Amino acid sequence: MTTSSAPEPQSGIIDVIETYKPLLPIPALIAIMTLAWVVFRKTWQEVDREALAERHRLAQLGESDPRPMVAMVMCAVILALHEYYGGRTFFDQLVLPIVQKRSSPQQLEQIAAYNELLGYVWWSGTRIAGYVLPFVVWKFAFPRDCLADFGLRTKGFWSHAWIYGLFLAIVIPTTVWVSTQPDFGSYYPFYKASSRSWFDFLAWEAMYFAQFFALEMFFRGFWLGALKRTFGSGAIFAMAVPYCMIHFGKPYLEAIGAIVAGVALGSLSMKTKSIYQGFLVHVTIAGLMDWLSLRRRHCTPLTWWMQSAPLKTVAASATCSADAPARDALAQTVERTAAGVVLAIALLGTAIAFGMRIKRARA
Repeated sequence: MTTSSAPEPQSGIIDVIETYKPLLPIPALIAIMTLAWVVFRKTWQEVDREALAERHRLAQLGESDPRPMVAMVMCAVILALHEYYGGRTFFDQLVLPIVQKRSSPQQLEQIAAYNELLGYVWWSGTRIAGYVLPFVVWKFAFPRDCLADFGLRTKGFWSHAWIYGLFLAIVIPTTVWVSTQPDFGSYYPFYKASSRSWFDFLAWEAMYFAQFFALEMFFRGFWLGALKRTFGSGAIFAMAVPYCMIHFGKPYLEAIGAIVAGVALGSLSMKTKSIYQGFLVHVTIAGLMDWLSLRRRHCTPLTWWMQSAPLKTVAASATCSADAPARDALAQTVERTAAGVVLAIALLGTAIAFGMRIKRARA
């Protein structure tokens, strides 16, 4: 009689990590929040002083600031609309059937081929519209407020570019390590047909990045701009809560990391009075995660257009294995080219920032 062999036990470190995974981020959060306090405490204190003066002014006039009420109720409604009507499920059940009824047979074939991509067009479009809408409403509700103060100023971008570099020096190695985890590798990219062609990959990344810009406008621009007058630095931590919650359903470590990102990028926006550095950090990490996930599965796109128009999107892992060597070779070429471009941009940015600093010193 044969007996089945027992599974090999995991190594001690891996076993401990898996057992205590829910609790492991807590000490890291404490350490990171302490570091954030060291780096951004002057910014927080400055914003708190301005908010204290504003609250004192309103108290003397016997008035209150309606901005927090208007902003937070509006933001809550927008996030609820996104959750219930801005997802691919709603698109597949209600929007797609309407589009199909009004399409010709040839169009139906294309719709079937790009069904998933169209779902993400709806997803990104609804999010961009929802994230940008508050700026339009705000101009009518509070016409004296300058929307440029909601993180949209470009002045001083190059003088704060070193902060962008510092963030990347910390988060890129973390991203590379995180991409090796099974749940991340299988979760990204959201658009599973990204490996089908460069058109699929680039179309997805363009929508993804546009959505991130609108997201930064909403959370690090509008939210902080509307609340900091009376909330002070508390606006950053108030924003970090819903920002963490929109990551529910993603891998646990990413949802926890959203707390850190919310506080860090919010503080960066407060310091620079601009969302652009935070946006660049966000899209760099997001794009790198998508690329590394495809790279580790040997699923880098190989052709510009898909070779055929299947009625159903085939899982990437089922179509990449035969062409894995060619895909990996192309990925190496892309990575070398991208590294050269990034290095050139970094050197140019450093030169511009250094030149501006010398100009200010002479002035």
